[in-house]
Amino acid sequence: MRLLLDTNIILDIALNREPHYKDSANIFKKIDNKSIYGFITATTITDIYYIAKKEKGHVSAIDFLFNLIQIVDVIGVDREIIINSLNSKFLDFEDAIQSVASSYNNIDFIITRNTKDFSNSEIKAVSPTDFLVHIKTKK
Repeated sequence: MRLLLDTNIILDIALNREPHYKDSANIFKKIDNKSIYGFITATTITDIYYIAKKEKGHVSAIDFLFNLIQIVDVIGVDREIIINSLNSKFLDFEDAIQSVASSYNNIDFIITRNTKDFSNSEIKAVSPTDFLVHIKTKK
């Protein structure tokens, strides 16, 4: 199973944001154990750095990113993805990039806490909690 992790999920881990940290961390454990595959878009990296740097400083943000890319794969964002995102029905450009990149990369689910923002997505968006319930019932 291939998951695209939205920026808010990554930041839940990087910044230990409660009460969201636990479910996001459980998804990362499954990715680390290779029972599922995790992906982020290249554009997410800069967003994570910017926000994590403000909260934790440059060194901590860079260390987190180095660790992150050891666990998840990074999906490129090229001209075609950007054009299709600009032409999409999404109100938020970042979400459009995530959705279009997911479609181009055979992603099964987008994991986000803002599922309503992905109502126009071809790829189903689910919360970390709902995803963990989903895979538990699939066993």
